[in-house]
Amino acid sequence: MGQSRNSPPLTARSVVASTLLGVDPPRLPTRLLVRSGELFGISQGTTRVALSRMVAAGELIAVGDGHELAGHLLERQARQQASRSPTTRSWDGRWAMAVVVGGARASDARAELRHAMAGLRMGELREGVWLRPDNLVGHPAPGLDAVVDAQCQRFVSSLPDADGSTPLSGRLWDLPAWKSRADELRTELDAIVGSLERGDTDALAPGFVLSAAVLRHLLADPLLPPELLPDGWSGDALRLDYDRYDDAFKALWRDWFRRARDPD
Repeated sequence: MGQSRNSPPLTARSVVASTLLGVDPPRLPTRLLVRSGELFGISQGTTRVALSRMVAAGELIAVGDGHELAGHLLERQARQQASRSPTTRSWDGRWAMAVVVGGARASDARAELRHAMAGLRMGELREGVWLRPDNLVGHPAPGLDAVVDAQCQRFVSSLPDADGSTPLSGRLWDLPAWKSRADELRTELDAIVGSLERGDTDALAPGFVLSAAVLRHLLADPLLPPELLPDGWSGDALRLDYDRYDDAFKALWRDWFRRARDPD
């Protein structure tokens, strides 16, 4: 099984970040992080340099004999965990809205806002107008909220769902594309989970890459209320499949590391 579609190149930094993003609490011994890099042919020296640079960049903190997530990566993990076990409430038909205020904005400010809106699962109706159903309970992303509050005013309002034949949710998100990719990922998870459960260590590296792809995709789930979802939506099914995969991967990964550390 090759690298999952749309996966970024695996650098020492991406391996360290993905490894820590996948554990709770996000803290591991340095020797384990270094060994994880070796799964992808990354030398110990290269991984240790990446660890030092991530500490300098505020992405990690050195703690005792290990490292833990910090800064934007720690916030990303909180959003990632919320994606796996989202907290929602019954939808009363109201929509959360954020509208850009002020004059011209620099391109980097616009890009920062677009990134923040994606992280908060807001969809863009038109330039400067962002919406989502008001059904989420809290957002574990104060940094993203701060970006939005600096550029936008927020409202909660009832909105008509009629402007042509496409429902509002269908104009804000490409739901068929999200479902199609989720179904592909479920197929990939099904193809590898058995190998992990049987103790096949050759499945660790491709499983690691697949895990990152699934978690990225769950971050893009708009978490709509059931009444706005198309039939056969794959969100909950992908989460269940991933839970099984995650249990199998972590059990084998821990065993692999223990045997690599204590070969006798």
